[in-house]
Amino acid sequence: MHRLLATVVLCLPLTAVLGAETGAPDADAPPSWAYPVNPPDFKPAVDDGSIRHVPGSTQAYTLSQLRDFFLAPDWHPDDHPVMPDVVALGRKPDVFACGFCHRADGSGGPENANIAGLPAAYIVQQLAEFKSGARKTSVPSRLPPQAMIAVSMAVSADEIDTAAAYFSALKPRANITVVETALVPKPYVTGWHMAALPGNAREPIDRRIIEVPENLERFVSRDSRARLIAYVPLGSVERGRALVAGGGGRAVPCAGCHGPTLQGLGAIPPLAGRSPTYLVRQLYDFKHGARAGSGSILMQPTVERLEIEDMISMAAYAASLPP
Repeated sequence: MHRLLATVVLCLPLTAVLGAETGAPDADAPPSWAYPVNPPDFKPAVDDGSIRHVPGSTQAYTLSQLRDFFLAPDWHPDDHPVMPDVVALGRKPDVFACGFCHRADGSGGPENANIAGLPAAYIVQQLAEFKSGARKTSVPSRLPPQAMIAVSMAVSADEIDTAAAYFSALKPRANITVVETALVPKPYVTGWHMAALPGNAREPIDRRIIEVPENLERFVSRDSRARLIAYVPLGSVERGRALVAGGGGRAVPCAGCHGPTLQGLGAIPPLAGRSPTYLVRQLYDFKHGARAGSGSILMQPTVERLEIEDMISMAAYAASLPP
C-alpha cells in the first residue's frame, strides 16, 4: 500500500493536476479546486527530528509520527472520549488508524470528511459501499478515496461498528469560517488539499470555493482544533439558502431529508458546518454516478439539474450553518 501511495504522489499527469480551469476540453469535468491533486513534483518535507507542538497542548510528536498511518495524533485528549484501537492505531498492515485522516475528534479536513456526529448506521453503510464499489470518486487518482477503498476491503465488521459508534457519539464543532469575496489568496495544492501561498498575492475567485487552513502548520500537524477558511463567491450564502429551501426549479428542497437546519434526520447525515469543498465533491459525484450507493436513489434525481454554481452556493450555505 505504501508503494501505491508513493506512485500516486509522484506519477500523476499534469492534466490531472490542472483540471478544468486550464482549458480541459470537457466543460463539465470535475473542478480541480474541489478535487485537489498533488502536483507531480510534490515532495513532503524531510523529517529533521525536531519535536512539534501545537497551542493548548502538552503533547509532542515528530514529523514522522504525524505521517504514520497507524497513529492518530491526539493533541487534545480531553476533547473526546478515549479512542478505540481501530481509531487510534488501526491494525497493521492494511487497516489505517481512522483518526489519522479523520482526526481524533472526527473533524477531518477538506481532503476527506468531517465524520463527527454522523449516524452510526450511515458510517457503516458508507464503508459497505466503498467495499462494494458503489461509492467511488470522479477523480480516481486522489489518495484519500483510494485509502478509504483499501481500508474498507480489510476492516472487520466489529471494527467498523466500533469506529462508527465512536465517531457518531462525538459532538461536531464549528471549525470553518465562510467568507464571501471577489478576490482570494493565491492557492496551491499540498497534501491533497488547498493552502494559501505566503504573502499578499490575490486572484479572482471565479466559479470556485477556495478552502484553506487558517494556520497551515497546525493543520498538517493534524491538530483537531485547527480552523479553516472557506472563500466563496459574493452572494453565495443567500443564493444557497434559497436553493436549499426551495430548490429554485433545479433541486428538491434539502430540508425534507436533511432537516430544516441541515443537521440531519435519523440515518440521513447532517450537512451543517461541514467542509464546502467536500460537499461539492459529493454533489458532483452523485450527479455523475461516481456515488451510486443507496443514497443515490434519492440524491441523483435531486442533483441532476444542478450546475457547478448551484453546488457552490448550496455548499457555502450549508458550511455557514452551526453544526
